[in-house]
Amino acid sequence: MNAAAPATQRSSRSLFVAALLLGAASLGLMSCETVGRVGNADDGGESYQVASTDISSLTQVIEKNPNDPEAWNMRGSAYARSKQFGPAVSDFNRALQLDPNFAQALANRALVYRQTGQTDQALADYNKVISVDPNYAPAYVGRGNIYRLQGQTQQAMADYDKAIQIKPETAEAYYNRGLIRQASANHEVAIDDFTSAISNDPLAEAPYYSRGTSYLQLKKYKEALADFNQALQINNKNPASWAGRGYASAGLNDIQKARESFHQALGIDPGNSAAKNGLAQLPAG
Repeated sequence: MNAAAPATQRSSRSLFVAALLLGAASLGLMSCETVGRVGNADDGGESYQVASTDISSLTQVIEKNPNDPEAWNMRGSAYARSKQFGPAVSDFNRALQLDPNFAQALANRALVYRQTGQTDQALADYNKVISVDPNYAPAYVGRGNIYRLQGQTQQAMADYDKAIQIKPETAEAYYNRGLIRQASANHEVAIDDFTSAISNDPLAEAPYYSRGTSYLQLKKYKEALADFNQALQINNKNPASWAGRGYASAGLNDIQKARESFHQALGIDPGNSAAKNGLAQLPAG
């Protein structure tokens, strides 16, 4: 009887770990689809290629310099950052009328097209950027993101590799390349890419989250927990990171913390399937 009890516990523990990893697999899929840009969601690693500035101030600049394409590009970027996509495209169009080969304006317009579902137009703009400036790394990241979301992983990888070759500190390229490797269950090399992304952009949430999901799949629960905690320090309103923290805590047999984390996730998103599945796998208590 005494010898059988540990075996039963080991069997139960093995089943729990198997269920845990099955549930945690959904976190990896979420990272590919909903944790986009390094530091932001939905734009796959791109950002508008000027600093955010007050729109009214930029309007005054345009009034004084109506033939300056940079001024139109800057205000277009400000509009885009505030989700005013129509005025943004109008400003980028004006910038490109003044300078048809203005790489930043082309890349910025491409990102607006991506965010508004106009993929063909976005791809055309990225191709134009690359034709006029083959060393413009953000265009390769942007085009790679389109290819990745279309399932053209070889083309996406080639573009991310090129961006890194041109500009080795391009965190977004490492991050998105890591997502492709993660989706193929190449977790060790995915972790290397996420680590490179973090090294180049340590204040971004997404690479910590994604690296945590790969650590989970490798059963490295301590490392996963550290990453989810870091992601939550940056953004404590992301239910996916709370769910990941729950899985990592459960893997470390900290059932109370796991339960608390899953409840936190569901408090933010009551329909979060990863958190629901995680709670269902926890021992009663």
